[in-house]
Parts: sequence; C-alpha cells; structure tokens
Amino acid sequence: MAKVTLLFAVLLIALGLAGFLGTGSMHYTALIPAWIGLALGIGGWLSISPDERRRKLFMHINVTLGLVGFLGTFVEIIRSCASAKPLDMTAMAAKLALVWLLLIYVFLCVRSFLVARRSGKV
Repeated sequence: MAKVTLLFAVLLIALGLAGFLGTGSMHYTALIPAWIGLALGIGGWLSISPDERRRKLFMHINVTLGLVGFLGTFVEIIRSCASAKPLDMTAMAAKLALVWLLLIYVFLCVRSFLVARRSGKV
C-alpha cells in the first residue's frame, strides 16, 4: 500500500498545482490538494520499511489523513452547494476530484487492511 499511497500523493499534488495554475495563481486555497498529497507522500515514503510495526503505523496515519481530508472536502462541497453565492465551477471540479481521489484511496487502504487481517499477517 505504500506505493499506492505515493501514487495518490503524486495525483493530489498534480491536482493542487493544476487548480492553482487554472485559477491564474490567485487562489492559494487551490493548493490544498497538493498539501494533502505532500503529507501522504511523506507518510508513504516513511511506510516503506521492512519493520512491520513502522509500516502499519504510518499506513494507519495515512488512511486517517485521507479520511479526514475526504470528510472535510465533502462537508465543503455541501456548504458550497447550499450557499446562496454562485458556484465557482473550477473550484467545484477540483473539490469533486479531491473527494473522489481520497474516497478511492481510503477504500483501497481499508480493503488492504481487511485482507491483511484475514490472511493472518496482522
């Protein structure tokens, strides 16, 4: 799962940079996916270890970060839709991409944890 984490980190960093450059480099909040990706990348890099306890610790930290990011982004999407202000479609597209990437990442992590537990590796 560490390599999958690094892949999602790269995707999130690319999403953040694309959103930032797509807004004409004016809205720094567009870099939020990049910061989440950077944190996941550091955690993914730290979880590449022969030490099982260290690997499990950092993967659990990573999936928690992914889940918190998913929940926060999901709430922000709901708030944006409920707002009386007109929607910024570039920002909404970036939020939707972020929420889907994080949802897929969390799903893959949970599935991996369950497979590991059932196989007796844990």
